[in-house]
Amino acid sequence: MTTAFRTDDTAPPRAVRSSLPALVSGSRLAASTLLGALGVRPFRERVLERRSTLNDTLPVHSKWWRDHGTAEGELLYVAIGDSAAQGIGASRPDRSYVGLLAAHAREVTGRSVRVVNLSVSGATSDLAVHDQLPRFRASLDPDLITVAIGANDIAQWDSAAFERNIRSIFAELPAHAIVADLPCFHLRHNERKVAVANRMLRAIAHEHGLTVAPLHAVTRRRGLRGILTEFANDMFHPNDHGYRVWADAFRPAFSAAISSRVAAEAPASTRH
Repeated sequence: MTTAFRTDDTAPPRAVRSSLPALVSGSRLAASTLLGALGVRPFRERVLERRSTLNDTLPVHSKWWRDHGTAEGELLYVAIGDSAAQGIGASRPDRSYVGLLAAHAREVTGRSVRVVNLSVSGATSDLAVHDQLPRFRASLDPDLITVAIGANDIAQWDSAAFERNIRSIFAELPAHAIVADLPCFHLRHNERKVAVANRMLRAIAHEHGLTVAPLHAVTRRRGLRGILTEFANDMFHPNDHGYRVWADAFRPAFSAAISSRVAAEAPASTRH
């Protein structure tokens, strides 16, 4: 079966150029101050070097998800998102929040899980509407669905476009889909935009009866410790520790969705 996948090396140039979203702009400031105090070489130079190294992982992660998306599974999990769903910054793709949630589903159900990861590094909400949403419609009937999109919209913020795109995406989702709000950006000027985006996102999710994973609250609580210990060398993407935090933001709602799905499939005589 051909998977509904698009490799990052065939993504639109604009998407690839923006594949390192400012998910942790505040982390750059904190780390720059710390590194400057230690007298190491210029922080920006080090970040650019490490960013280039992580860029090399884009096609590697995309191929990994594409290959694994063809595997058979008793449960189907579909993810819509950007580079965070791809797991850029993690030591392995399956240590992304998508990989961790899939492992959780396997553990608690004892069933095999097929993961169709529709995410594209650098995706904005607009790109998700025009690229991922059509492929989602062809992804059969997912048992589990997560959506984390919109962080890349903040750099070129357009509130009207964001609202329009989120409405288009959420209107296509079944009621058991789990959508995350945007993570904490830490710097005040970005957080003002994030606050507007998250108010819109939560309101639209409520209109469609969708559960919102509190990604912003969970990442904000990590504070300075999270900034300094839970991000990859590019100081943009989460590392393995950071992706565990992301997975934790999804886990309560994801576990409830798993339970509901398993209960729905149980014979009537075994239900309580």
